[in-house]
Amino acid sequence: MSLKCGIIGLPNVGKSTLFNALTSAGIEAQNFPFTTIEPNRGIVAVPDERLELISKIISPNSIIPATTEFIDIAGLVKGANEGEGLGNQFLSHIRETQAIVHVIRCFKNDDITHVHGQINPVADLEVVETELILADLETVSKAKLKLERSAKSGDKEALAQHSRLETIEEEMNRGILCRNSSFSSENNAYLKDLQLITMKPCIFLANVAETDNNNNLLKRLEDYAENEEVKVLPLCNQIESEVAELDQEERLGILKEMGMNEPGLNRLIRESYEMLNLLTFFTTDAKKLRAWTIKKGSTASQAAGEIHSDFEKGFIKAETISYEDFIKNRGENGARSAGKLRTEGSDYKVKDGDIIHFVFNV
Repeated sequence: MSLKCGIIGLPNVGKSTLFNALTSAGIEAQNFPFTTIEPNRGIVAVPDERLELISKIISPNSIIPATTEFIDIAGLVKGANEGEGLGNQFLSHIRETQAIVHVIRCFKNDDITHVHGQINPVADLEVVETELILADLETVSKAKLKLERSAKSGDKEALAQHSRLETIEEEMNRGILCRNSSFSSENNAYLKDLQLITMKPCIFLANVAETDNNNNLLKRLEDYAENEEVKVLPLCNQIESEVAELDQEERLGILKEMGMNEPGLNRLIRESYEMLNLLTFFTTDAKKLRAWTIKKGSTASQAAGEIHSDFEKGFIKAETISYEDFIKNRGENGARSAGKLRTEGSDYKVKDGDIIHFVFNV
């Protein structure tokens, strides 16, 4: 499945620097608002050490990891929902994403302009969230208008939907994001169809300074995020961008000096993957090892359909080995001999790390 995460925030908070680090794209990242007009897009591999360990056993000709598309969306400002700073155009780019990485400045640097003239991560966050709520209120208002004629004629479903929208509207007017609404869980599918921005899962990325170990700005953001039940991931975007430009050997050396096993970006990619409630399964043969992405709770037949619609239509069975059994028994033959290869039906719920061979007939 195609995964898209939008990178949002105020101008000059480090969004394009983060995107550079993720994709090594070398895009423009300068000290003035609206450097990014059209969104920059990059496909990023999901870090997964299991691919390397599986490949050591089967020696495939190629390895294809799971991927996430990151979209660098231009900075939002107060009044964006009314078109300020090309806001309407930027908001439309956010709607096409499945999840949001909200970059928030948590460092002081007099050489980097702040659009509001002072560093206040909570105030910055609230400006952007207010614009997203206002954009969603406009969407809800239009949806209500479309339902009113049917509702007036006595259409029960239209009446129910209209009532739901009124509840959501009332909560958003009180500053409640859609994903935090008491109403959203039971109406998740309907709200997603409306493409409400504040319904999307979100992570706060705190852009911190390299050497600030007593960061009160970060602490304030973390306290705010706790109330919203949103994860905060501190990263120094500039350092991550510089490390990403190094070759593999130099990169590992720098990370070791910094006391890190991997770039912080790997955590961001995995967190983006996790917040969408996804898992990975693998298909293997001598030619190709590939990671596939599906929603947690997906059945074997749905997983087969991710590879090709014919696999799902003609599904017969899924020959399945857990990742742990595959590694322990040195591959498919060893797992089969140890009785660890299972034959699963179409309703089997795929588990993270499953290695599957689909049998189908069309």
